[in-house]
Amino acid sequence: MAEKNERTIKVVAENRKARFNYAIEDTVEAGIALTGTEVKSARNGKSTIAESYADSKNGEIWLINANIPEYLQANRFNHEPKRPRKLLLHRKQINRLMGAVDREGMTLIPLKLYFNERGRAKLLLAVAKGKKLHDKRETVKKRDWGREKGRLLRARG
Repeated sequence: MAEKNERTIKVVAENRKARFNYAIEDTVEAGIALTGTEVKSARNGKSTIAESYADSKNGEIWLINANIPEYLQANRFNHEPKRPRKLLLHRKQINRLMGAVDREGMTLIPLKLYFNERGRAKLLLAVAKGKKLHDKRETVKKRDWGREKGRLLRARG
């Protein structure tokens, strides 16, 4: 039998510092509205979402400050690298996220930009609360102790 050409999830950009700087409460998968040159540039894997965040304007959620560089082969039809991009969510999801941001002082942080199995651009969005300095120190202690414990167990045999 002929095998199907199965696609896997291709991670384009990841915000690795987010889990260290924020206590993540909930995650939501959102679609993202991109132009053609943005999609081609994102597939090259040069995008960054490290200093970006999501904000609500006029009842919609927008991704602010995400950097998708210009596509080199698209001369005059290129896009602006740091333009705000609309996130595609259901109305209930938008209301829940905006409520969490307004009432509880949460922040919307992008964790991962990827292409799903169908080739659609998706963004993993987290509802998070910023960590204080002592919380970050506690995280570092736990991580270091986990590494040390692993070393000790391997040394014992």
